[in-house]
Amino acid sequence: MLKSHLFFFLLFFINGAFSSPPPDPVQCSSGNTHCTISNSYGAFPDRSTCRASRVLYPTTEKELISMVASASKSNTKVKAATRYSHSIPKLACPGGKDGIIISTNKLNHVVNIDVKSRRMTVEGGVLLRDLINEAARNGLALPHTPYWWGLTVAGLLATGAHGSSLWGKGSAVHEYVVEMRIVTPASEEEGYAKVRSISEYDDELDAAKVSIGVLGVVSQVTFQLQPLFKRSITYEMRSDSDLGEELIRFGKEHEFGDVSWYPTQKMAVFRVDDRVPINHSGNGLYDSIEFRSTPSSQLASSRASEEHQEATRDVNGKCTDARSVTSSDFNSAYGLTNNGKNFTGYPVIGKNNRMQSTGTCLDSKEDALRTICPFDSRLKLRFFHESTFTIALSKIPSFIKDVEKLFELDPKALCGLELYGGILMRYVKASSAYLGRAEDSLDIDFVYYKSKDPFTPRLYEDFFEEIEQMGLFKYGGLPHWGKNRNVAFKEVINKYPNANKFLSVKRKYDAQGIFSSEWTDQILGLKEGVMIMKDGCALEGLCICSEDRHCAPSKKYYCRPGKVYKEARVCAFEG
Repeated sequence: MLKSHLFFFLLFFINGAFSSPPPDPVQCSSGNTHCTISNSYGAFPDRSTCRASRVLYPTTEKELISMVASASKSNTKVKAATRYSHSIPKLACPGGKDGIIISTNKLNHVVNIDVKSRRMTVEGGVLLRDLINEAARNGLALPHTPYWWGLTVAGLLATGAHGSSLWGKGSAVHEYVVEMRIVTPASEEEGYAKVRSISEYDDELDAAKVSIGVLGVVSQVTFQLQPLFKRSITYEMRSDSDLGEELIRFGKEHEFGDVSWYPTQKMAVFRVDDRVPINHSGNGLYDSIEFRSTPSSQLASSRASEEHQEATRDVNGKCTDARSVTSSDFNSAYGLTNNGKNFTGYPVIGKNNRMQSTGTCLDSKEDALRTICPFDSRLKLRFFHESTFTIALSKIPSFIKDVEKLFELDPKALCGLELYGGILMRYVKASSAYLGRAEDSLDIDFVYYKSKDPFTPRLYEDFFEEIEQMGLFKYGGLPHWGKNRNVAFKEVINKYPNANKFLSVKRKYDAQGIFSSEWTDQILGLKEGVMIMKDGCALEGLCICSEDRHCAPSKKYYCRPGKVYKEARVCAFEG
């Protein structure tokens, strides 16, 4: 396996046909027509291919209006696409080969910065990296962001992306939006498209600031910023005893703290992360190991090793590798440096924009794929599922205890999670957004191996599935809109108390539904079909076991350790 990968690399090195920075997710066979769109990971959850008739690249709001008007007039399905397309579900797929993709790649300018009022207006295609760095150059800060800076402003708002905090307005980026301009369909009398300007005083902003892309194309966003400050970060490795209660205390004590749990190793890593004054000494930098350019040969070796462990059911090998990776990451401070080059000790103190988000692999030199972003799909080296759900903070102690009970059945079962950083837990505050969190919560995020064969079960898959479905169904977890497999979206709209208000705005902005697809209609409860019932679907998170035949061709799939479910039932603790 490894030799074939290395031979593949050699062919690319000789040809020099590709570059290391990630490719555009939209690829067309004839100019800007006959296109496909994927995500950065190279596969949607159902592994389907998304096609579109053409892609358009507006450079101004005026051009954007014209493009939406044309689609509206012809009643053609359309979806906005972002520069790197990090949404795992099919949110950017217009549905059907006749649909149109409008890419925001060239709508990437800073429109205005008002230092006095601390407000900054940018176009929807601006990358998070550019937003926070331009703000910092003007002495300003967007206090909370996701940890990966390769997201566009419009994309991260659409999916409710966030950092980690219960303080102030919380960690969701949309909480700092005070105005948006959205281009939506309109009547014939209005020219088939119009710009809707929504301010912080309009109730409709609560629909627009987390919209999963079904209202129109975001043209501009205005943020309310804060004076630039510094952050002090220290990673502490602690025992996971009494973790449930400690998680509640920790979130209240530290403004930006998060926790990574390694249950097999009986410990958790606490990111002690707090604001300090701008005049505090320190020029720290966070350059995450996960988001740096990585040698392709290294990724190939890691993948070949894990595939071998899966094929031979070598759980001991996975556990050994997990301990090694965890130790290496912790000892290297997860990519923190005190001066941009070297880590000399804690705390690491630096300006907010240098500490809050990262992704240096986006700035890679072209080197014919010798080094790539670890998730770059062109060489198909890292292939994984990601499950993310948010549980009300009050329910976290019980959830942690249930995971511990599951873990006690086989202490080695979760080593596969620890190979990918364990279970990351981030704090999210209650939001007024109609599709946001209704109460203070903890975001549970874990990444795990995905086979290139959809009919091949993963090692200890039953444990992984049970954690996911327990969080979603027993504890009423809300899915992250930009992550997850289909099972996370089963009847999800019923979990949002303001869903009807959102759907009302949706009907007002896009009565024809040209920005809706079959997928978005399904997750919004307007159509059936989120569950895809076919052989092997439960292995891919496309369904819940309702009949044995839907689980795997072998007629055997354990939804819960030691028990095969043949009736419709979730894989969760009863009670």
